Amino acid sequence: MADQKPGESGKIPMVSVGILNWNGIDFLKEFMPGWVSTASQASASGSLRAEVWLADNASTDESVSWARAQHPEVKVLAMDENRGFAGGYNHALDQIPGDYFVLLNQDVETTPGHDWISPLIAAFEEDPELGAAQPKILAQREKSSFEYAGAAGGYIDSLGYPFCRGRIFDSLEKDEGQYNSVKEIFWATGACLFIRASLYKGLGGLHPEFFAHMEEIDLCWRVKRSGYRIECHPSAQVYHVGGGSLDRGSPRKTYLNFRNNMRMLVMNLGGTELIWKLPLRWSLDLVAAFKDLLGGRASMASAAFRGSSAIIPTIGHWLSERKRSREAVEANRIKADRSRQKGWYSGILIVDYFLKGKKKWSDL
Repeated sequence: MADQKPGESGKIPMVSVGILNWNGIDFLKEFMPGWVSTASQASASGSLRAEVWLADNASTDESVSWARAQHPEVKVLAMDENRGFAGGYNHALDQIPGDYFVLLNQDVETTPGHDWISPLIAAFEEDPELGAAQPKILAQREKSSFEYAGAAGGYIDSLGYPFCRGRIFDSLEKDEGQYNSVKEIFWATGACLFIRASLYKGLGGLHPEFFAHMEEIDLCWRVKRSGYRIECHPSAQVYHVGGGSLDRGSPRKTYLNFRNNMRMLVMNLGGTELIWKLPLRWSLDLVAAFKDLLGGRASMASAAFRGSSAIIPTIGHWLSERKRSREAVEANRIKADRSRQKGWYSGILIVDYFLKGKKKWSDL
């Protein structure tokens, strides 16, 4: 078991807020002042040092030149090619210093005057077993509602369907303070993911072949398997536009979600479970594709079928990746596997949601 490596006693932790940008100049103009203001506010507390980094994924707009001219206090890392969300962050964070990383989407608004950084870093500093965390994620366009990607913390059911406290499938709840307690969760959203830098690097970061979507759930599963905890701290909150790179109704996004969910299961399920759960999930995905086809959404049906089926010809490769992933988990382990504890839902979500009508996290 690897030794835990908390920050040195008395050391002020360095927090690097990394915004991965791709052709997002409109988002930068709208949200960068808030990122800079809130990072400065957190640093002023004296309990941490926060830096804002713009990691540009080979944008073709004026993002880089605009950021350098308008916000010289932001550190800019201009990359030579678009490596996607996963590969882009890995490449950038390999070059960015810090004790903690915050992976912040380009379409996230932070409110000047609201310190959303310090409370989470304080939690990490107090608890060496806390590996990753997120604030509460609300919708930027409707700030009284939870946002699809993260809400008040991510969960996963026994068949690998992810959902959130505040969002199950497409059912979003209003934020009425019902989920304002600190809660141990299964996964923290990539829209605003806090993680120990040493753990991110030790586990190999986000898997680059996922490109985008569900890569943060795969990473968080590895964090839990290493014995760390993951939490949502709702006293801190940010506002996510969502669909900044791909709209939720995009066939490309559907393809990536179905494809990457299957990859994630191969990487993280136990061997015996994998033998029967993988074909079951593939069968259920085919049912979902057929439902889209009957509903006149042929492009979405095709995306779901192709995404889920992509695992079949590549299963050998992903079993090899599974072996490497498990070696990294063992090298970073501090405790027994926690992935079947808090945040793991032992029920079957599609049954509870579609047949029993349970549309809220609190109903489960």
